[in-house]
Amino acid sequence: MNMGTLARQAVRAGWRLVNPGSIKGKILTGFSAAFLSIMALSALNLWNIGTLKERLLLGERYDDLLNDILETRRFEKNFFIYGDRRSLQESKEYLDRIDALVTDLSPDLTRLIGHEPFTAFIGKLADYRATMERLRTDSGTSPDQLRAIGKRLTDEADHFREIKRARIHAAILRILALPFAFLLILLALMLPVVLLISRGLLRPLSVITSTTRAVGRGDFSPIRYDGVRLEEISGLIEAFNRMARELEIHQEDLIQTRKIAAIGTFTAGIAHELNNPINNIVLTTDSLKEELEGTTAPENMEMLDDILTQAERAASIVKNLLDFSRTEKPVFSELSPEQVIASSINLVKNQFKIVGVQFETSIAPSLPSIRGNLGNLQQVFTNLLLNAIQASPQGETIRMRVEHADKPGFISFAVQDYGKGIPKDIQHKIFEPFFTTKEVGKGTGLGLAVSYSIVKRHGGTITVHSEPSCGATFVVLLPHVAQDSCNDLPWGVI
Repeated sequence: MNMGTLARQAVRAGWRLVNPGSIKGKILTGFSAAFLSIMALSALNLWNIGTLKERLLLGERYDDLLNDILETRRFEKNFFIYGDRRSLQESKEYLDRIDALVTDLSPDLTRLIGHEPFTAFIGKLADYRATMERLRTDSGTSPDQLRAIGKRLTDEADHFREIKRARIHAAILRILALPFAFLLILLALMLPVVLLISRGLLRPLSVITSTTRAVGRGDFSPIRYDGVRLEEISGLIEAFNRMARELEIHQEDLIQTRKIAAIGTFTAGIAHELNNPINNIVLTTDSLKEELEGTTAPENMEMLDDILTQAERAASIVKNLLDFSRTEKPVFSELSPEQVIASSINLVKNQFKIVGVQFETSIAPSLPSIRGNLGNLQQVFTNLLLNAIQASPQGETIRMRVEHADKPGFISFAVQDYGKGIPKDIQHKIFEPFFTTKEVGKGTGLGLAVSYSIVKRHGGTITVHSEPSCGATFVVLLPHVAQDSCNDLPWGVI
């Protein structure tokens, strides 16, 4: 197998798995979408938590910035109130800390307020430092300018902190909204699942259930469903419709089987009742022949022989009736097809010579065994061979083929003659008891009915294929024990 074939098989397998028209495909698609959405929301949640943590840490730095500015203002007030110039020195230390904080926060401050306001804030810090230096060295400098710059710095630092808090609150709200997003995804997943179950599964299954009940009442109408048809449901409906068609086709076989069973029960009692008088007739006739032998006219002896012949024919008919109506389960054993055919042919091979027909047989090698009753199967194939002999003109050839059947698990036994054939309009009747196409006195109409019953008891089937003037082929299918390979042999003449 080349790589191209493997690739095509993999693509077909993948398509069967994700086919959106199937239940598997829809469930896989829905859960995949839900899984990806949950994964995306989880990633977003992690990002929000990371962002919140970062903003909380930065928020603490903005609090430090405001506190440092307030501390600088406190030393500024001490200088103005007490005239302590050491306060200006300590204030300068806090200004250094403020400069370091602003440097660290400069990327975030630029994003937070923009480049120009940030530059202006840096300028105010520089003005505050310069004004403080002048106050420390020049007592004539007015303190109002320092107070004004310090107030603006305090207000702006407080504004920075408020903006940062607002950003933190927004991140918290996003995190709080995620559980609702998870809930919406769950609802969004449940809705199509509910629709899938109600419209794609429960509704068609209800239709199938009602149609199944109709089949139980004898209505074999196919399922007609125009709703949502998933791939599996479509396959189930198609399989059900095929089953309904097959049941309708084989309903006639079921009726035939019931008819045969009913007639068998009816005839069993009659056959038993007829056995005793027929036996008495045979015994009485035999006794009369012995007593009258040599003392009566030859015509009388011929009449006694005729009575015996007809009594024996009646006994044969009764025997067939009993065989037909017998319901006990025969003892089965493993039999080779060659054994069954050879023993059946031995029973009728003299008839081929008497009538003047040829017989050819083809048996595939290494056929598996069948399970059956040898006597019953001999009766089936003897009946079929005798019918073929009687239907074949002198000089014709009867053929028998034994091979693997097209139906897995079965062996095919076919008996073919080249007689007049069986008309189409009566082919469905030939397995009925007492139906015969032979002349009056030459057939009882029980041979094929008995054969039909025996084959059914063996778990097989018997069918006929015939065209006018082209002969008839009877095919018996019997289940085999094991499956083996086989090859046809050429025809051989017996």
